[in-house]
Amino acid sequence: MTSNDTLILSLSADLVPVRRRSLLREAALLVSLVLAEFGVLLALGLIRPDMPQVIGSGFMVWKLGSLVVLAAACGAIALRSFAPMGWPRRGLTGAFALVAAALIAGLYLVRMPEDAGALFDRLMPEHGLICATAIVVLSLPLMALLGAMMRRAAPIHPKRSALASGLAAASCGALIFASCCPMNDPLYIAVWYLVGCGAVTAAARWLLPRRFRL
Repeated sequence: MTSNDTLILSLSADLVPVRRRSLLREAALLVSLVLAEFGVLLALGLIRPDMPQVIGSGFMVWKLGSLVVLAAACGAIALRSFAPMGWPRRGLTGAFALVAAALIAGLYLVRMPEDAGALFDRLMPEHGLICATAIVVLSLPLMALLGAMMRRAAPIHPKRSALASGLAAASCGALIFASCCPMNDPLYIAVWYLVGCGAVTAAARWLLPRRFRL
């Protein structure tokens, strides 16, 4: 046995076997956390009381449908980017394209409410800031979970993986909040949901890569 072999054996003697990553297991954990947060809102009675009446309306189909597609796509992009050979750049481009398509659909394809008034009145900043903050709060546990998965997997592009994680957490948080948000105006939804999701994405992009600095 050579000196190199001896050195390798001595360095690896105390290593603990690492459980192999499973995309299905990680996706199941993420979905479980989303359902758990939704369950908390349901238990607290915070779900929209008129949800059975509005679930089939155009604005609700757009809002929930867009967020489901974004959450699924961004979650898949984030989890795949954690692999050592993951290359999230193309996935991130697709995610931002989906965001743009959802905004365009909301502003131009969904019928505006009959009482649409002045821009400031429709945006209602005093309520919009609460909605954006709620999205941030609901996204934080999801961002923490994705950050833990990211650290365990050790991606080779941590900044892009962090950005993908932020998009995934934000879209999932917005989807959860949409179940209790009483606002129906597409302009209001597009602006304040974008503010909340943007804050979460920026926080993830800034915070998560810091854990990978040597």
